[in-house]
Amino acid sequence: MALVEIRDVHKSFGSVEVLKGITLDVEKGDIVTIIGRSGSGKSTLLRCINALETIDRGEIRIEGERIAADMPNLRQLRQRVGIVFQAFNLFPHLTVERNITLAPVLTGKVPKEKARDLALDVLARVGLADKIDAWPEQLSGGQQQRVAIARCLAMSPHLMLFDEVTSALDPELVGEVLKVMEDMARQGMTMILVTHEMGFARTVATKLVFMHQGRVWEQGNPAELFADPKTPELKNFISSVK
Repeated sequence: MALVEIRDVHKSFGSVEVLKGITLDVEKGDIVTIIGRSGSGKSTLLRCINALETIDRGEIRIEGERIAADMPNLRQLRQRVGIVFQAFNLFPHLTVERNITLAPVLTGKVPKEKARDLALDVLARVGLADKIDAWPEQLSGGQQQRVAIARCLAMSPHLMLFDEVTSALDPELVGEVLKVMEDMARQGMTMILVTHEMGFARTVATKLVFMHQGRVWEQGNPAELFADPKTPELKNFISSVK
């Protein structure tokens, strides 16, 4: 059984059908990069996986459990499936430590007396242990994004979703965030990323998914798809982002 099973998923906003029958499997340990032009449904798919959006038709299962916005254990699902957005979404009135430990403490996963140790541990994983007492406004954009990743890691997720997490960063800060994600990949975290970072897609991903007009147009080994795209749509997309 795949960790994530997506079967014939449809999603519309009003009269606009954004997802037109998506079928995709993600195995434990996979690093799946989803690429495609704006408006192809990539971010909507991520939000459906985390039940931030309801689907109109089809089925999504995570670890065998059917995902739905009205499922009784939705909170537990979101502890297992972390999501990081391009906007960092840190609480400006809380220190880095409190941003990271708020959810683990409130859910009872971590006792208050152990919370700082947890924050230090996940911050060390993203190279920011020295920023535990800082305020978000004191951090660069890249540092804030790394704290957002650490906040997800604090919940010990089984799956991490990344929605264009580098697109709001200055070019010189992109590398530090991608390095953190590469380290997570080496440590075995299962990840699904919507990204425009073709270098990451080529060298780190285990599976490449090209979405076009609300459908999975091509999927497979990244090196093979980059070297020999089967459709003119993927060929044109790759040539436009080189």
